[in-house]
Amino acid sequence: MPRKTWNEKLHPDNGLPKVVHREGKRLKKLGQDTMVVPAPAEVDEIMRSVAKGKLVTTDVIRTLLAKRHGTASACPLTTGMFTIIAAFASEERATEGKGNPTPYWRTLKSGGELNDKYPGGSSNQRSLLESEGHRVTQRGKKFIVENYESALAVL
Repeated sequence: MPRKTWNEKLHPDNGLPKVVHREGKRLKKLGQDTMVVPAPAEVDEIMRSVAKGKLVTTDVIRTLLAKRHGTASACPLTTGMFTIIAAFASEERATEGKGNPTPYWRTLKSGGELNDKYPGGSSNQRSLLESEGHRVTQRGKKFIVENYESALAVL
């Protein structure tokens, strides 16, 4: 079976989004009874809505998804994975000459950190962010957008 393209991964037929109800040990450990596992396309949709000069973090995306689905939280693992899928799907469309890119470089990890798993790694994301006027600094092994909080988009 041929490997799925990034754009096929962005629109899977797998029953997502899905609300999960936690019980027992998981409920006691996490303290929240409901969590949404989002669909990749809805993560992409939020990422697309971030205007030039603005930023969003995966935490903000998770908050929006939880609110949209009426849950206590959104799955951090799948939300993070779906930002990466959206980024590669956007690059795939660009390579194929199809427009409408997702400005994935405007989506940061928690704390304003760049995502080294995006296409071209942190150096590409840094270059794209700096071209939009953001300042990126290195802290240890991490790259952080300075004052990213002041550039967060209101979504």
